Amino acid sequence: MTDQQPLNADEILDVVDENDQVVGQAPRGEAYARRMRTRASFVLVRDDRDRIFVHRRTPQKLVFPSHYDMFVGGVVGAGESYDAAALREAEEELGVQGLAQPEPLFKFLYETAEHTWWSAVYQVRCTLPVAPQESEIEWHAFVTEEELARRLDEWSWTPDGLAAYRELLARREPEDA
Repeated sequence: MTDQQPLNADEILDVVDENDQVVGQAPRGEAYARRMRTRASFVLVRDDRDRIFVHRRTPQKLVFPSHYDMFVGGVVGAGESYDAAALREAEEELGVQGLAQPEPLFKFLYETAEHTWWSAVYQVRCTLPVAPQESEIEWHAFVTEEELARRLDEWSWTPDGLAAYRELLARREPEDA
């Protein structure tokens, strides 16, 4: 970690129970430090050539700094809906305005010994020129699914993003068979 302060540690989040019902609120830094369950949105972004937006997070990120991710997104703020957070986060991180509302795909509970959050997964097509948010994204590219598959074992991915991507692939398989 650098000497810089992690991003958004004071942002207020809803704390939720095992059924995704709000039971309180806490600053993000406290919620993470005390392993309180919160909410997050994940948006898989494809360009007009069906490539997936992949990026490396900055070292200043509070969670999973300098990791790669195949989703844009982030925490759902206190009182915010998953849908609103998905659009807000996608536009912020991609540096675009006027993006279509991301399409909801599924929700899952991400839980490890360190972290827990309800996660809503979306997809959206972005044909706008992207100018990623420099405070959040250190590197980016649109890659084919084949290229992404090759990189899964080579790069350090955000564990929650990797879990969401594997869940997305597992849900797709029955349709493709």
